[in-house]
Amino acid sequence: MRSAGNIPRVIVAATASGVGKTTAAVALIAALRARGLKVAPFKCGPDYLDPSYHRRAAGVTSHNLDGWMMGREAVLATFSRASHDFDIAIIEGMMGLFDSATPTGDEGSTAEIAKWLAAPVLLVTDASGMARSIAATATGYAHFDRAVKVAGVICNRVGSRGHLDLLRMASLEVPVVGGFPADGELAFPERHLGLRSASEDAVPQRLFDAWGKLAAAWLDLDEIISIARAAPKPEIDGARGSSRIARPSCRIGLAWDDAFHFYYEDNLRRLEACGAEIVKFSPSRDAKLPAVDGLYFGGGYPEVLARELSSNRSMLDAVRHFAESTRPIYAECGGLMYLAEGIRTLDGTTWPMVGLIPGVAVMAPRLQALGYVEVETRAPSILGPTGTRFRGHQFRYSTLENGDAEPPPRLYTVRPKWGAEFEEGYTRANFVASYVHAHWASNPSIAEALVRACGIAGHENRDKHQQKF
Repeated sequence: MRSAGNIPRVIVAATASGVGKTTAAVALIAALRARGLKVAPFKCGPDYLDPSYHRRAAGVTSHNLDGWMMGREAVLATFSRASHDFDIAIIEGMMGLFDSATPTGDEGSTAEIAKWLAAPVLLVTDASGMARSIAATATGYAHFDRAVKVAGVICNRVGSRGHLDLLRMASLEVPVVGGFPADGELAFPERHLGLRSASEDAVPQRLFDAWGKLAAAWLDLDEIISIARAAPKPEIDGARGSSRIARPSCRIGLAWDDAFHFYYEDNLRRLEACGAEIVKFSPSRDAKLPAVDGLYFGGGYPEVLARELSSNRSMLDAVRHFAESTRPIYAECGGLMYLAEGIRTLDGTTWPMVGLIPGVAVMAPRLQALGYVEVETRAPSILGPTGTRFRGHQFRYSTLENGDAEPPPRLYTVRPKWGAEFEEGYTRANFVASYVHAHWASNPSIAEALVRACGIAGHENRDKHQQKF
């Protein structure tokens, strides 16, 4: 095992979205793990789903590296900490290699992460129906930005071994390090947000095993490992930071089941570093809440489990009672939907939910919001004082419709990367709910404020309980 400073590493990028980079990354991770290597997986960008596949393939948590939301220092610190004592790091890119938050620069792109980590790139492309054009594709990407080292090409959806050999002969400047044949029977299952989360119920282990074997048979693993080992030492400048967990000062209940599991691992680590003990519970299955001082509802698929969530009345009552106790509740996207009066699914059925927020979360067949946002709070809250700023991301298919009910005060001024600003974020004295998935690396004081609010509320709640007896 190696320290993070000189860990072999490679980025699995792509010419565009939809060419199979997630499958290629998962297959490569599985194959390297089968060789006995301890693989540290990462995902460029804000995606929650792909890291769940990395986790299944590598057997360890995958971490997001998002240049726009986190910034260079936090990206390097997260990479350094999460890759420490691993043998190799596999970083899956986002969209196309040079696609970014702007049309003219590399801010928020896979290319930006490649530069920061001094990581060589394996370029995944759809090679179906392609021959000598693979050379033009590979050479063009290699020359577009010389600061990004395109070290090899993975040709996806090749027709045969002979086709792959032809592609190898055609691409002389950038070597083809292997490819994968098209195989619809091994495709990972999808739903409206993209791939389904890689739970064992949703994605059988045989698919991971099969892709690992394909990678061993169709990729030049020795060459890929050599490319990863040849990566120069990145300029981390001591950014590893402290991974020490503070002595617990409060307990935060984390909603975790098939309905709620979209969380940035870095956010959870920051809560722990500030003194929070994370306690997982299932809103769809558990009858009651654990003994905690605050609640955190992340995103996920509450619409898919709407029946189970709505029928678990004891949990709905427990969350309402928790809110009445003035202990803090923080919710994002799917969590907001759960705290609303109900969720209306595409079949027109409205499923009653907690009811802390007036209105119904109505599902739509098309995306209702997508992209990066900057947020500024308009009032004091459990996240900090007025004017607290952070960056985040939206990706949702629902809209909160208040009907005739008066909507709660809006806490956020949201400024999308593209488009007009708007007001969002629903709040009362002790809870905040929003469609925005926040990344607290953009403002570490938020985790501190939330832990402090939970600690104070928990102490007051315990005092009140003791006074009764």
